[in-house]
Amino acid sequence: MDITTFVVAARNQALLYGDYSTYHSQLAKKLHNCRKKLGVVTKNRGKFTNKSPITATQISENHEYLHLLLLTAERDWAQAMRYKAIHATDTKSIAGRTRSHIISRLDKGARTANLLVTLLSDTSASGASPVDLLEARAYASMVKGATEFEKQHWESCVQSYATARIIYTALAPSFKSDTFKDLISETIDPSIRYAAYQNKIPRTLAIPTIARKAFPVSDSSLVEQINSLDSNLLKQSGSDAQQGQVGAPNAPQTINWRSREVKIEDAAIALALAAGDAATKTLTDKLSSGEVVLPKEMAAAYDDVLIASQDAADATKHAIDELKEEGVAQSDARIQSLQITRTAVNYRMISWRIGRNRVLSGEHDGALLDSAPNTTRKSKKEITAHKTKTETPGRQIARLREKVVLYDSTLQSLESIRELPGVAMDEDLLAKLEATAKYFQALKSLSVARSHSLIDQSLNALVLTKHAFDQGQQAASVLASNAATPSKTAPLDIEIRKDDISFLQDLLRGEVQRARAIVEIDNLRNKSGSKAVTTTPLVEKLAEYPAGGVDLENLVSYPPKIEPIPVKPLFFDVAWNYIDYPGKAEAAPAKVAPAPAQAAAQSAPAQKKGWFGFGGR
Repeated sequence: MDITTFVVAARNQALLYGDYSTYHSQLAKKLHNCRKKLGVVTKNRGKFTNKSPITATQISENHEYLHLLLLTAERDWAQAMRYKAIHATDTKSIAGRTRSHIISRLDKGARTANLLVTLLSDTSASGASPVDLLEARAYASMVKGATEFEKQHWESCVQSYATARIIYTALAPSFKSDTFKDLISETIDPSIRYAAYQNKIPRTLAIPTIARKAFPVSDSSLVEQINSLDSNLLKQSGSDAQQGQVGAPNAPQTINWRSREVKIEDAAIALALAAGDAATKTLTDKLSSGEVVLPKEMAAAYDDVLIASQDAADATKHAIDELKEEGVAQSDARIQSLQITRTAVNYRMISWRIGRNRVLSGEHDGALLDSAPNTTRKSKKEITAHKTKTETPGRQIARLREKVVLYDSTLQSLESIRELPGVAMDEDLLAKLEATAKYFQALKSLSVARSHSLIDQSLNALVLTKHAFDQGQQAASVLASNAATPSKTAPLDIEIRKDDISFLQDLLRGEVQRARAIVEIDNLRNKSGSKAVTTTPLVEKLAEYPAGGVDLENLVSYPPKIEPIPVKPLFFDVAWNYIDYPGKAEAAPAKVAPAPAQAAAQSAPAQKKGWFGFGGR
């Protein structure tokens, strides 16, 4: 009959592009069409006549009668949710006639759902399977839980939602879709958590534990049906029997952060941390197996740890937000404990993220040029042959570029740790983070230097390698005393091992000497090449030191050639007095009376002109 699928699909289809008002109008149309198919619709302007009640035999003959009951219950539920959404923005809580109307609608929907359960219980007449009966029971419990939620009857609300959760949990493995899981996580679990809080149930109890305790074990037929699907679902675990313990075995009760121990009071956080510990153990076992593990497989193992760590971080943030919504002050001990827990779980998550990047970088964090991990599974003989085979410079540069991307991601993760609560005041942790950042900056500079070396930019490679060496020296001075010494099979994280620090330091020292030698060789090669081309004699290079020796066969140019030589310039500007330059003022000649000697010369006969007296008149 697919009762749950029918209801969830209708809700998702309407609420994807609309709201509860849209869903309510769609249900009214579907209900009218369903009545038309069954021939029980009231004609237009016709007199209303009370219809006969639906029987189990009718449901067996035509499933539209089942849909008629489901649509009726859903219409009442949607109408109640519509009014609740309209008044959600009110400053005051919903009260008066509005609250009474919401409760009456939900109560009517719950009665319709219970009628459906009663009809399906007669399996011989209705033809319903045990699964159909359980789905109808879970749906009726969920609608009843919503009714008790609005009535603020918290104990019965928890019991109703717990019944729905246990049934859906038992039915989930037999269905391929995630319909039941989504319904539990999005609708049922938040309602159970809020109702449990209002009912003074401690937060240390996990939701599955609360559901097991609130499940009506007095209903023997329902318990028998649940046990037939999953015999361990209703059994009480060892942690449930202990007062104040979370509802999961091996779940941690405390968390340590920088010599501080904080008690975990939220069950969701403890469950996420327990899942993270299990994923970490799986990762450790895979690394210690001794087999050739591919990077993708290792990254997948890290992904499980990261997902659990992210769940713990989300649960911590959700717990803090709940306390703030309740008006708890920031100085409250519960808020302070959760802030420390938030810093610890986020630091752990970022640490695993950095470890995943280190695994993908290769051996010794990608310090070696040929340390990029293989992407395909090969035997040891094939791996050795692959390493001895020389790769093209383009392929090597592409691998170095991938390493640089991983180093940038790691540096961003280290920077995000500084934003966590309480980290800015921890000087020792900040110094350690700064040294770790310099360690990865040194690796990044080394990769960029190698890419320059591959394209014959030896001088750039030397500068970058020297910068990497300086960064590595500064990182080693801080990390050498605080570095951890875990086993080689332990998963990589933010902690830098002493072996990796010393290896990088020795490697960079050798790389600097190598880069200097390459630069010197290139300089000598350039000088020797220029020597073979030029024919400049020694006499013209007396101001240069002959690093490559003196060519005694090329002392001077012989026979000498006529060449211009620099001399002292002569200044001949005889035309100065005869050229009128712009801006030069013309002086008017003064009229002076001729002297007696000049007058006699003017009266004398004209003399001959020209060169040496020739050619003149």
